[in-house]
Amino acid sequence: MEPSADPPGRPALLQRWEDLLFLHWEIDPGLAAGLLPRGLEPDTFGGKAHVGLVAFSMRRVRPRGLPALPWLSDFLELNVRLYVRGPGGRTGVHFLSLDCDRWPAVAIARSRYHLPYRWAAMARSEAQGRRRFLCRRRGETGAAELRWSVVGEARPAAAGTLEHFLAERYTFLTPGTGRLMAGEVRHAPYALAPARMEAWSDLPLRWDGLPVLGEPCHAMASPGVDVRCWSLVDAALPPGAGTV
Repeated sequence: MEPSADPPGRPALLQRWEDLLFLHWEIDPGLAAGLLPRGLEPDTFGGKAHVGLVAFSMRRVRPRGLPALPWLSDFLELNVRLYVRGPGGRTGVHFLSLDCDRWPAVAIARSRYHLPYRWAAMARSEAQGRRRFLCRRRGETGAAELRWSVVGEARPAAAGTLEHFLAERYTFLTPGTGRLMAGEVRHAPYALAPARMEAWSDLPLRWDGLPVLGEPCHAMASPGVDVRCWSLVDAALPPGAGTV
């Protein structure tokens, strides 16, 4: 799942993703399939499907050619995602939810990118290498708390490993207005390191209709990447066919 050449045209958005935590649980492929829209199927590793919980900071989010804005361009995000195959075997992620603490970003992402963003109260902190991330989704009860530290040196994942399968995804697939849409992103490969969890929560997964899954099977962290995002395309078109 290495990124292909850049899609046609110029990217629509520029941004940076910082201080990422990736938590993963194994789930039955049949359960994953039941959560997917028509046209998508689970992408598995060793016959196993995974659901991911990814927490990070969004920095300097802005349209190409415009400067980042105070407050609006920097926010927190927590997303729940499945790994999928779409039309023509295109691989990527499908988001069950994306929590965010900036309501304008939520409104723009829902309307322009057809993504299931939700407004949430969120906070993060770091002290002496120990990180904390908190999310309380509007309309839900309880708060998801994550606490972790990074172990060892961060390095790109080797091809063929579970880490590579889970992290190196450059397409999201989402239902549009009457058709499945694909959004392309490009960034350097993640530098990844194991994460030692002091506290974890599967509450966002349960908010999205998943059962209690117990302790995550995998945890990794990354310092971040600079990201370029392209406008949506019809997922039924071959990659590189242009925007719609």
